[in-house]
Amino acid sequence: MKNQWVDFFYGKVTVKVTGKGIERFLNSLIRNNLHIWNVKRHGTETITFTMKLQDALKIRYYAKQRECTVSFLRRSGMPFLFKRLLKNSGFVAGAVLFLVIILILSNVIWGIEVRGAKPATEYQIHKELDKMGVKIGKVQFFVDNVEAIQRQLTNNVGNLTWVGVELRGTTYHLQVVEKKEPDEQEQLSPQNLVAKKKAVIANMYIETGQKLVKINQHVEEGQILVSGVIGKEGQTEEVGAKGEVWGETWYMSHVEQPLQTDFKVFDGREKQKHFILIGSYEIPVWGFGKPEFTEFEKERNVQQIQFLKWKLPISYGNETLRASEKITRTYTRKEAEEIALNLAKKEIKSGLDEDAIIKDEKILHKEMKNGKVILDIHFKIIENIAIGKPIPKETLE
Repeated sequence: MKNQWVDFFYGKVTVKVTGKGIERFLNSLIRNNLHIWNVKRHGTETITFTMKLQDALKIRYYAKQRECTVSFLRRSGMPFLFKRLLKNSGFVAGAVLFLVIILILSNVIWGIEVRGAKPATEYQIHKELDKMGVKIGKVQFFVDNVEAIQRQLTNNVGNLTWVGVELRGTTYHLQVVEKKEPDEQEQLSPQNLVAKKKAVIANMYIETGQKLVKINQHVEEGQILVSGVIGKEGQTEEVGAKGEVWGETWYMSHVEQPLQTDFKVFDGREKQKHFILIGSYEIPVWGFGKPEFTEFEKERNVQQIQFLKWKLPISYGNETLRASEKITRTYTRKEAEEIALNLAKKEIKSGLDEDAIIKDEKILHKEMKNGKVILDIHFKIIENIAIGKPIPKETLE
């Protein structure tokens, strides 16, 4: 098999020899290391055989010595194929150009479909996609992969719970799940408002129901704040208690902040590499050599090449190497305490409703240990403590 490929690469010819000195002619070829095969006799003075193109150029000399006539019947292999291509170079160039155009058009973004989003959200999504360069007419090689697009949309479009991004052929399909705001019920089923945690009542805004607590009153978790049973005895009516009861609640936080913190930052230098990926074999296209910096973060983006509807086993990729350096920041004890306090506030707020506010904070304990500032902090929070719960059956009876 290997010899066949070698013969095809260098070219081979089928030779016809006629004359009375055929045997002496063949012996001359063999003595001079000219390799021949597929030798066939056609009568007493005619033979045909196959030989390499480079050897065929030498046989006329030996044929004259033995009074033989040489003619070439068939030519095959790369040199002859290349010669035919040169004769038809215009056609070949046109065919290659056509295939290149089809290949490029097969990897251009021709459509972006967004499903499951309201018009306002869809507009925001398209606006964000434009910022990322994901737009109709752009070549897919030069945009981020679907995972990066999905991540950026989720982070940058505020009212998205989830977005799925899929590339089918030349069209991006986006399936969107928006954040659902609870629809306010026009008429609530009979319910009480009860305390979801211990608190001291700070303020109340009651729309429906009978108040059972007062300002500055201490309440326990599960205690009824507003009753859904209204009216005089014997003439009661069950309604859906509705309103807000704001209470002062208490939280403890334990935080630790080192006096020295290591950061990894980018200094603005970067190196771009472009390559063609065939299977696992990588062929560099641009950005040869090693970067000038030793510490860096690597970001790799690979797009599989398509031809019409078929995915080829070839990918185009680019790699960005961003120079980074490690920086150690040293804080004073006072600065570390302020950072620890702010971290504690963020931690507390992350577990509260958006409208809750921090009324006060008090550091109960602080110490320095193992190069860290350690704080125990008590927070006073003003938050809505009222939640609706169905009126128990025994109350209705």
